[in-house]
Amino acid sequence: MALLDKGLKQRMVGALVLLALAVIFLPMLLSREDESQRVQVDAPAMPVAPEMPDIELQPVVVPEPQLLPDEPVEADAVQPLESIETAAVETPAVAPVPAAPVAPPATPSRLDANSLPISWSVQLASLSSGDGAQKLQKTLRTQGYNAYIRSVDGMNRVFVGPLIERAEADRLRDQLNRQHKLNGFVVRFQPEAG
Repeated sequence: MALLDKGLKQRMVGALVLLALAVIFLPMLLSREDESQRVQVDAPAMPVAPEMPDIELQPVVVPEPQLLPDEPVEADAVQPLESIETAAVETPAVAPVPAAPVAPPATPSRLDANSLPISWSVQLASLSSGDGAQKLQKTLRTQGYNAYIRSVDGMNRVFVGPLIERAEADRLRDQLNRQHKLNGFVVRFQPEAG
């Protein structure tokens, strides 16, 4: 019986050795590259990038903005558009460009020192909470108003506007005060500093 056990042990060891060899070498035999599945693509060469022409840059002088006065400047105090166009035509230039015809405004507009139209906004609230200001702005915008926020000295001011006519801004202030139970007031619109 000991002989059978010894023979059985030898067969089992032999089977384990063959199984170990199969586990080690069989993946190597199966994973070699199949030359019939190799794909080779003949793509054309990459095109040459076109040469960019040399462009000569000329500096442009940008005037400094002026502080806005408290009182508006009448349109009469501003140089008329016709004299500006005449001066542009009389000045010798490298390549004169004809000015596009500009329709004069129907009513004399009021311009500030930077030649921007004077406009008005309604300040509705000044809140210390940025979230509260954004919530009020969102509410106003969903109702169709052009609401915006400006932060000044740690306070978030909520405005609606701008409007060109002061009377229109007064009507809007009254309407917003009734709708939102706020005590808003009309202020000069100041463009946000760049």
